[in-house]
Amino acid sequence: MTVIQKIKNLKIFSPLLLAIVLIGGCNEKEPFEIIAVKDFIALQPGKYITYRVDSLVFTQFGRQVEIHSYQVKHLADSFYLDNQGRKTFRIFKFINDSLGAGLWRPNGTYAISVTDNQLEWNENNLKQIKLQSPIRKDFGWKGNTYLTNNPLDPPYNFSNDDDIQSWEYHYPENLTDFVYKNSVYKEVITVEQIDSRFNVPITIPAAYAFRNYAVDRFAKGIGLVQRSWECWEYQPNTGGSGGPYKVGFGINQWMIDHN
Repeated sequence: MTVIQKIKNLKIFSPLLLAIVLIGGCNEKEPFEIIAVKDFIALQPGKYITYRVDSLVFTQFGRQVEIHSYQVKHLADSFYLDNQGRKTFRIFKFINDSLGAGLWRPNGTYAISVTDNQLEWNENNLKQIKLQSPIRKDFGWKGNTYLTNNPLDPPYNFSNDDDIQSWEYHYPENLTDFVYKNSVYKEVITVEQIDSRFNVPITIPAAYAFRNYAVDRFAKGIGLVQRSWECWEYQPNTGGSGGPYKVGFGINQWMIDHN
């Protein structure tokens, strides 16, 4: 009901009453939409998402760069209650060639715990808070607070993860459609984890360089639909044999199928 309608519905009003009503009308606000974290993950036995993955790999002792491409299917199994009483799903992974034309081979498992306010993702002994409420632009949290010092060593002996617990996850925007690789994903929330670099692109070959970049995107009613994680450092090795080298990894995955 508008302010004028409120006034018209009053049988008797005075200038003072009119002023009170107008002030009240000016203070009216649109209701804040509360979006539950669990709305961004579809977890029930038999649910799956298939991703195409391009993996950045440094070979020949870090002196060659290769992109390895394949498909991975994430399949939700049964759930159990963790030690905090939260519903936790076991997720099975299966790997195939880049066209999905070969046999699906087991590729490990991980766990997802979800409540209305938080989504925890525990994979390869890396426990991360992937989503946190309230889901709205500019909200941030420490998503790597559970990680130990240098959690990526082994296999990566580098300095990129020295302060990984301080990474500030945040939502750079509200829900929006996301277009990637000619596919449109509806009602997507973006989670930026880190975006930092030094001497990248490498314009000073004799100087150290590094790149840290991580972002996840979750679609409402589906789950994770796109992920990029680039984490490597460059050592000029000016005093050693063999020349400069890189150590680290890069992952770019996006959803190509789901049920």
